[in-house]
Amino acid sequence: MTAVARLVSVMLLALATGACSIPYIPGLTPAPPAGGVDLKDANGKIVGKGVLVQEGRKVRLLLDVTGLPPGFKGVHLHAVGRCDPPSFESAGPHFNPASAQHGSQNPRGPHAGDLPNITVDGAGTGHLEFSDLKVSLHKKDADTLFGPNGTSLVLHADPDDLRTDPDGKSGARIACGVIQPAR
Repeated sequence: MTAVARLVSVMLLALATGACSIPYIPGLTPAPPAGGVDLKDANGKIVGKGVLVQEGRKVRLLLDVTGLPPGFKGVHLHAVGRCDPPSFESAGPHFNPASAQHGSQNPRGPHAGDLPNITVDGAGTGHLEFSDLKVSLHKKDADTLFGPNGTSLVLHADPDDLRTDPDGKSGARIACGVIQPAR
């Protein structure tokens, strides 16, 4: 039996025994929906790059930032795919299709766009990995990040307190990027 025939047999067995999904196998299965984002500061300088990938029912975000002041910073998905400097208010409020309140520590929350804080070290760099069960990259889903208004990823000057509605007291918007579908 060839390697491809064995792989097909394993996939058919997995389907027959009730496995919930087939993993992405380049050349054999379609790639999951994915997206990317470049975060820019008020001067247009790229200060971060992120990748989003649909993994089953959750979206996995990986974000790296550089050239920023040290400290904890709030990170949120915003409801509009616009990032007009210098204040980035054009990104609108947090992405919130379920009309929840802000914060993972709020009993009436969180917004779908509430993400954990990122820690920026003394060298100005930071890394965040997070899986969000409240958003989707499937364009037909109600909670898609690729809806008609698009969405943005916004980095704030201060840490998010994870409970105060509507924004966790996370301060000014210091970087913003429109989330784009992968091509």
